[in-house]
Amino acid sequence: MNTNHAERCPNPLDELRDKLRQFAADRDWDQFHSPKNLAMALSVEAAELLEHFQWMSEAESASLTPENRGKVREELADVFLYLIRIADKLGIDLPSAAADKIAVNAAKYPVGKSRGSSKKYNDI
Repeated sequence: MNTNHAERCPNPLDELRDKLRQFAADRDWDQFHSPKNLAMALSVEAAELLEHFQWMSEAESASLTPENRGKVREELADVFLYLIRIADKLGIDLPSAAADKIAVNAAKYPVGKSRGSSKKYNDI
């Protein structure tokens, strides 16, 4: 039996996208999942992620307690899932978009000018 690699190894993002589609369909939530509403929900989830780091030192943020790490993990998942859902609604291939953005950033931040600097591209 000849099956190609794509048939044997589905894309994990496609699997999550499909699960999210089904999750929303089962609950009749698709009517609420406009790109605008999803973007707003994404922003809320990102703020909830940020809340876990509020008032922490740099060192504390790099070494979370197991309890905080679990909470951060949940918020990261929420952000990730909303991002996948928005991309699905808009027909955007996230891995391709991310690869393109890395290329754009590489041009904006050449190693020779940006290494070790936190300056924005127009200030380097």
